[in-house]
Amino acid sequence: MKPTPPDVLARIDRLELDAKQVVEGYLMGRHRSPRQGFAVEFAQHREYAPGDDIKHIDWKVYARTERYHLKQYEQETNLVARLVVDASESMKIGTVADNSGNLRTKYDTACILAGALANLLTRQGDSVGLAMPADRLRVNLKASSAVGQTREILTRLVEGPYAVPSNLGRSVAELGIALGRRGLIFLFSDFLDEVDDLVAALRVLKSHKHEVVLFQILDAAELDFPFRRPTLFRGLENLPAITTDPQSIRESYLAELGKHLAAVESASRSHEADIVRVRTDDDLGRLLASYLGKRLA
Repeated sequence: MKPTPPDVLARIDRLELDAKQVVEGYLMGRHRSPRQGFAVEFAQHREYAPGDDIKHIDWKVYARTERYHLKQYEQETNLVARLVVDASESMKIGTVADNSGNLRTKYDTACILAGALANLLTRQGDSVGLAMPADRLRVNLKASSAVGQTREILTRLVEGPYAVPSNLGRSVAELGIALGRRGLIFLFSDFLDEVDDLVAALRVLKSHKHEVVLFQILDAAELDFPFRRPTLFRGLENLPAITTDPQSIRESYLAELGKHLAAVESASRSHEADIVRVRTDDDLGRLLASYLGKRLA
């Protein structure tokens, strides 16, 4: 096996440091399984059957009904989470410098957030895996709670983004079908694709009873469109380059972007998925803490 090049190692180290800074001081809570057994929190009663453990008989119910019933409880169990990071070419955009003076792309932002969540999840003993869709599913790392899982996830993340167009909806739908155990799916993308494809993917994930959280990551310039002089816009994902006067199209561009963002939000809400809007110039630690606080509440 070839040794990892120094520049790749440096990028992994930087991502790991950024991720740790984002999660410092924040830990998520515990998670309950929809499966019932004899564990922690009361769920319901069921009638006694031969072979059942008599220590779970509810004697108060027996005193009222003269029939044996067992207490059933919700199991507290480890969560299985999957980080799904869009690794297509549109995620290469970045116009905002981070604290080190490096441009932070949408993909960098996604990687930092994914690394932070991987760090949190493995610290509390949960299993986390990674999928990287682009034109197809490029990476599908099995979920694990091993100590080195976060580092392995970051190592795979630096392989992207790829110079290929997005096929996010289809890739996520295929992933949702292939996944076995119900879990929590964090999906990181700009979602600048056909909304119908996203809807189809969310429908598949919901039908398999996964909980889905969308992190929609957009560059600050995409949202603010601060350009004033005639500008060359280079096309990504097989789109042509165009030169235009940005002031003449700014109003219509922002109107169309607003419609698209509203459609993505509507799709997420209608499929009971959380959506977190992220700018590349956001304080990611504060943003993640705010979202996790809402989940705990």
